[in-house]
Amino acid sequence: MRPLALLFFAVCVAWTEGFLPRPLSGRPPLKRLKVSEMDRVETRGVKKSGEESHGGRNEDLLELEVLDSLTYEASLAQQWDDVANQKGFDWEMEKLRRYAAGLTVDANGDWVRSKGSRDWTFSPAKKVNLYDDDGASQSLNAGGNIGVVNRVELMDTAKVFLYNILSAFGFGPLLGMAAVPTAEIQKYEGSFFSFIKGVLGGDLQTLAGGPLFLLLAVYYKKYGPVFNLAFGPKSFLIVNDPVMAKHILKSNVDAYDKGVLAEILEPIMGKGLIPADPETWKVRRRVIVPGFHKKWLNTMVTLFADCGDRLNDDIEQVVKRGNAVEMEERFCSVSLDIIGKAVFNYDFGSVQKESPVVKAVYRTLREAEHRSLSVIPYWNLPYADKWMEGQVEFSKDMGMLDDILADLINGCIKTRKEASVEELEERDNSDDPSLLRFLVDMRDEDLSSKQLRDDLMTMLIAGHETTAAVLTWTLFELSRGDPRMLEDIQDEIDEVMKGKSRPDYDDIVAMKKLRMALIESLRLYPEPPILIRRALKDDVLPAGGSNLKNGIKVLKGSDIFISTWNLHRSKELWGEDAEIFDPTRWDRNFANGDVEGWEGYNAENVRGLYPNEIASDFSFLPFGGGQRKCVGDQFAVMEATVVMAMLLQKFEFTFTGNAEDVGMRTGATIHTMNGLNMIPREKGSRTLTLRGEGGDRGGYWAEKNGRNGGEDDGGGAGGDAVKLDKAGCPFN
Repeated sequence: MRPLALLFFAVCVAWTEGFLPRPLSGRPPLKRLKVSEMDRVETRGVKKSGEESHGGRNEDLLELEVLDSLTYEASLAQQWDDVANQKGFDWEMEKLRRYAAGLTVDANGDWVRSKGSRDWTFSPAKKVNLYDDDGASQSLNAGGNIGVVNRVELMDTAKVFLYNILSAFGFGPLLGMAAVPTAEIQKYEGSFFSFIKGVLGGDLQTLAGGPLFLLLAVYYKKYGPVFNLAFGPKSFLIVNDPVMAKHILKSNVDAYDKGVLAEILEPIMGKGLIPADPETWKVRRRVIVPGFHKKWLNTMVTLFADCGDRLNDDIEQVVKRGNAVEMEERFCSVSLDIIGKAVFNYDFGSVQKESPVVKAVYRTLREAEHRSLSVIPYWNLPYADKWMEGQVEFSKDMGMLDDILADLINGCIKTRKEASVEELEERDNSDDPSLLRFLVDMRDEDLSSKQLRDDLMTMLIAGHETTAAVLTWTLFELSRGDPRMLEDIQDEIDEVMKGKSRPDYDDIVAMKKLRMALIESLRLYPEPPILIRRALKDDVLPAGGSNLKNGIKVLKGSDIFISTWNLHRSKELWGEDAEIFDPTRWDRNFANGDVEGWEGYNAENVRGLYPNEIASDFSFLPFGGGQRKCVGDQFAVMEATVVMAMLLQKFEFTFTGNAEDVGMRTGATIHTMNGLNMIPREKGSRTLTLRGEGGDRGGYWAEKNGRNGGEDDGGGAGGDAVKLDKAGCPFN
């Protein structure tokens, strides 16, 4: 029965991979936005004649996350040469940019490249060269389309396909592959017809009986840091090791692209930052990043507070009625309102009234996840959007989202006022602080309507889903954990806010405990729980924590899943309490000499608002890592901190049932299965006494850090009437 099942499966996969002829897809093309003012792509550094120009390929220098705008770099010379100017919000944002670029301060006080980076001294007066030494550059054709390099060819797919078939029959690695253990998601123990039913069921997740990332966690405990997940002749390389993840995401980033993720997201996000091929991504990122400038981020704090006020007003009415509230839904709504104003200057008003956009985005992400794990591309069946229920709904959702974006883009273009990047950064944006306005008004950036649509669709979908998930799981963990943990955080909020109802940027920096609680929820519930890549050429992964000392050979065309869920919960990386919610862990160092090449987590290397992949040496990937890391990470942390601070300043929450009833499911991000149903009440008044020696409570942070009084940690337990200073501020 097994050979017959495999033969059937091989025919199915051969059909999907293009080995066998198939009818043309009935999928309609993406709706084109009706924008006549901008109909061709022109980007900074691209000559309008269509000639080759210097777009830049120096990968080391392209890692300078926010220093890749030459105009911005030129302004640094004037702004930061004088040490007296190195203070306040502007300087804190500048330091964030430098730390993100891999820079650090040496013993002489000079900014230099950190260990493992190219050895050069940073000077604000020196323009960063984004070109190859020989002046080579990327090129765009006259139509503005970027050519995809290192495309996986048919023979590469066939080679991987052959290896998977041989492995499924137990012949072992006959193509020079390392002896990586294989976990079979389908053992074919049932009848042939049950196997066929499983295949036609659609995806690996259905066959796994639940969220795929949870199945990978089970296999991780059995097989270790790297293994193949096989489904008949189709398989994925599962990576659960920080050294291998760093190699894929940073050290050898050119050898990998988004693979199947890009394929299934392109009908949704087009050539937006997430699914874009490497060359398109470089061009788009250089255009978008300047929009996240310091003045804009400062304005965003006010916007976050405006939307936080709406949420608090809504919860206050629930308290008066004595009802329960579904907080995951509320967090989705407030996050959508924030992203609407920040990106489009559009008020969805979803906190006050139910918005169809929230459900449309969730259904769209569910469909994207289903496609990424599907064995057969059912969405390519002729006229699938006309007769398949899920595809009909998907088509309607995409049509609605496209219509909304078309109206917003058209309205913004009609009032376009061109300006340079420097002028845009200094312009009063109180009336329209949106990124859409920044991109439309940017001089010499004649973006096509489709590219604007793709960029904004990416921000709309990714921007509100992830933040809503972080807020949901943080409240979940704080409400079911040690009560002293929540008390410590609320005491910190009260002390920092000093009676104010709306935090500012300095308050965000000072509320270290709250920020670490948010980050701890991102560790336990990473968004997304799996990163997807595909090899563009043959490669060898480092051994890391595996026993494969010669490394792991990866064939061109291989699909790879990096399990952030497993990385973040690994006891080998984070200790025996790795699966326990403990925000104080970020004050302690972790290391494991058995993981070859991993430098561990060093709390002293934390730069910016949160411990990133650099501080953890890629064992913690809350926003991805390497060049293609999320550009909105600081935005997201600031947003979540403001919303949660305002909420916890006024309310406390208890579960309507058992915490275990919440459950988990995925739609690209990790959602609850049954909602986060809570009973809110006004926070009880409590005298702020961060008791030290002789007190009856040292506080959660004091106990976890092995202290009972003494020096304050920037928001922790200390002596009586502690005045919070910024000793724990990551910028100091």
